[in-house]
Amino acid sequence: MTTHVKRAFKYRFCPTDAQAAELSRTFGCVRKVYNLALAARTEAWVTRQERVTYNATSAMLTAWKKTGELAYLNEVSSVPLQQALRHLQTAFTHFFGKRAKYPRFKSRKKSRKSAEYTSSAFRFRDGKLTLAKMTEPLDIVWSRPLPEGTSPSTVTVSQDAAGRWFVSLLCEDPSVKPLPATGQAVGVDVGLDHLLTLSTGEKIANPRHERRDRAALAKQQRRLAKKEKGSANRARARLKVAKIHARIADRRRDTLHKLTTRLVRENQTIVIEDLTVRNMVKNHRLARAISDAAWSEFRSMLEYKAQWYGREVIAVDRWFPSSRLCSVCGTLRDTMPLNIRTWTCDCGVTHDRDVNAAHNLLAAGLAVTVCGAGVRSQRSTPDGQSATKQKPSRREP
Repeated sequence: MTTHVKRAFKYRFCPTDAQAAELSRTFGCVRKVYNLALAARTEAWVTRQERVTYNATSAMLTAWKKTGELAYLNEVSSVPLQQALRHLQTAFTHFFGKRAKYPRFKSRKKSRKSAEYTSSAFRFRDGKLTLAKMTEPLDIVWSRPLPEGTSPSTVTVSQDAAGRWFVSLLCEDPSVKPLPATGQAVGVDVGLDHLLTLSTGEKIANPRHERRDRAALAKQQRRLAKKEKGSANRARARLKVAKIHARIADRRRDTLHKLTTRLVRENQTIVIEDLTVRNMVKNHRLARAISDAAWSEFRSMLEYKAQWYGREVIAVDRWFPSSRLCSVCGTLRDTMPLNIRTWTCDCGVTHDRDVNAAHNLLAAGLAVTVCGAGVRSQRSTPDGQSATKQKPSRREP
């Protein structure tokens, strides 16, 4: 049986004044309902040790709409409000499954402005999308076509901090199919001097997107800091800062998409290191550079694209000494400071630090896929190189 991949196609659009007002009102109501439901569930657990379900919060929403204080919830479509309750239920499911922290209240200033519409709350005909409570279709900039013969099952409207409006259409994409199998495998070592170093010896430069706009960003942030809180001038200054951040993020995302797509198309197996970026950014000397490199986003893109196209991504244990291990003879050095970029092993081979790490990652990843060996992280190599603990992310076509 053929299963199609569901993909979200994101486009910018320009709302009319009436549409912008309606959407802003919807965003506020979604945030209000989410916070009310979270407060109710928290209070029930603290006072009565009772878990409130989605159905119970849905009944609460009906009661809230009948009160004079919250009667304005009837002015927007009910579907985004119900979806907010479903998202809260998902957040609690992840929390009780120990996959996430306890859900937090949404902030008017900091939280993402978005509303999700299911098929009953929008109309998509002849390439025009009309949302509930609206009489005119959205003026969408169709930068790329939707898959032929498909229609969206879910529509998410959002506005970012820079004031840009986006609509995301979730569709089945029949064009996404497993790529022809290839025997190529590659080890990938991420870094800061070079964004990626491949086991083939290729090094991909780090674009350092944030550094390119650092001076302009600092200038606008200084201006923002001088503005009076709550003033219109401060709002305009905040928007300028947000636009610079958006430009940096767009360039970074575009680079990562191109790199991950290329790696997935060219290789059947991709071996990476299971880095804990959350802990690494606690190093204040490297936090800015690590955040700009976006290693977590790189891995996320690589994994879901590998799943789409029938490739395999293997994450090697973070304690594997890929940089200190000689990829030729297996000798393990005691220390390897970050300032050492090349080193010579006792066997006489001179290694480039990053290329050697990529070779070791590839060998460690293939050791598990071939023989299934290795359940402990490697600490020493008395008899040469051995397998290491792995965290495979196996993707079947």
